[in-house]
Amino acid sequence: MNGRNHSIVSEFVFLGLTNTWEIQLLLFVLSFFFYFASIMGNLVIVFTVTLDAHLHSPMYFLLTNLSVIDMLFCSIIAPKMIYDIFKKHKAISFCGCITQIFCSHAVGGTEMVLLIAMAFDRYVAICKPLHYVTIMSPRICLYFLVTSWIIGLIHSLVQLVFVVDFPFCGPNVLDSFYCDLPRLLRLACTNTQELEFMVTVNSGLISVGSFALLVISYIFILFTVWKHSSGGSSKALSTLSAHITVVVLFFGPLMFFYTWPSPTSHLDKYLAIFDAFITPFLNPVIYTFRNKEMKVAMRRLCVRLVHAGKIS
Repeated sequence: MNGRNHSIVSEFVFLGLTNTWEIQLLLFVLSFFFYFASIMGNLVIVFTVTLDAHLHSPMYFLLTNLSVIDMLFCSIIAPKMIYDIFKKHKAISFCGCITQIFCSHAVGGTEMVLLIAMAFDRYVAICKPLHYVTIMSPRICLYFLVTSWIIGLIHSLVQLVFVVDFPFCGPNVLDSFYCDLPRLLRLACTNTQELEFMVTVNSGLISVGSFALLVISYIFILFTVWKHSSGGSSKALSTLSAHITVVVLFFGPLMFFYTWPSPTSHLDKYLAIFDAFITPFLNPVIYTFRNKEMKVAMRRLCVRLVHAGKIS
């Protein structure tokens, strides 16, 4: 009989963000808007890249998969939060909580690796342009994608394989609007210091290490662009600035969650709003409004749709 069968707790209760009706209404409107805009914005990127042959390149292949991951990531937390905003009893089952943790870490870990792959793509395009087609072949792009998902799933499983056997006998209140490991471990009826350390190593160091690797790679690329400044440097800098912005937005909250000591402040759950709603919304904005090729492709797609509508 495993530890989970000894658990008295069958559900966890969220305290949410606020009990003030006016603020709840504002949160509902804003969260619904950002969630809807995130889904629609990322769908636009997916359909634009898929339907426009001019964008069938490694960079846009990786960008499309980033958009898919962003849609998955915000859909893990956002719908439940929006549904719970006006509820007095904001609860989630034990299995639902574990599933939410597993999915968020799997998708988050996948995005980390994918962002590294996108940085490598930009490195090859800028530093080794003559070998770009050879190095970033369709086979390599698919390899990057499969590897990112495998690492993301392993990263998530390594943590949860221990948590599911922990006894939870009360209390069952989480001062948040979603399930995550640091807060959940504090509710276990056993010593979790070793697992908390493992979570810090697994999630915290991976986040910091990936961020450091990306920063170093982008500094090297920027130095290369500056050293070989030419007519195409402005385009390269524009693309790089978009990538760097996305990296900072994604890793900033993650590093705070998993490198800070036990979550005793309310700041982490407000930062989680940024990670769950704002970042997936800003990614399509950054990659469309700051990307001339994407804007041209979107206009072409709109013209094709209008033309098709007139014919029908």
